[in-house]
Amino acid sequence: MTLAADPRPDYAYVPGQNPRHPEGAFDAIRASAETDPLGSDALRIGLDWIDAGFYWEAHEVLEPVWLVLPDGPDRVGMQALIQLANAGLKARMNRPSAALRLCDIAARLLDEAAPFTPPHRPAGWFTLRVESIRSSAKIAAKDAV
Repeated sequence: MTLAADPRPDYAYVPGQNPRHPEGAFDAIRASAETDPLGSDALRIGLDWIDAGFYWEAHEVLEPVWLVLPDGPDRVGMQALIQLANAGLKARMNRPSAALRLCDIAARLLDEAAPFTPPHRPAGWFTLRVESIRSSAKIAAKDAV
C-alpha cells in the first residue's frame, strides 16, 4: 500500500495546548505497518513527521510497526524511534526532565538495537535528533531555574 506523498496533519498536537486529532485520523497510515519495516509507509511517514516536529503523530504511526515486529534488533530500534518522538513531545511540552530521560532511553535502545539504523536517513540522523531534543530540553531546564 502506498499512501499520499505528504499526509501531514494541519498541526502538531501538544496535550494541554491544542485539540487532539479526530479518532481514526491516522488509521490508513497505521494499517500500512508490516513485519518488514522498510515496507511500511508508517515507518517512512513517522520518520518524516519526527523531522517536521510532529512528535505525537509520529508516535501514533510508528507504534503499529513496533507492535507487528518480532523480538529482535528491528523491534528495539523501532522502540528507540518511538522514545525519540516521545522525547520531542515532552520537550515541546516544556517538561525538560522527562525529555532528557527519554533521550537517554532512546539512545540506549539504539545502542542495544545495533546494527539497526533508521532507513532512508543519512548516517547519524538518529544521534542528531537525540542531541537536538536534548539541547532544547537542557535550555528549557536552565530557563526554569
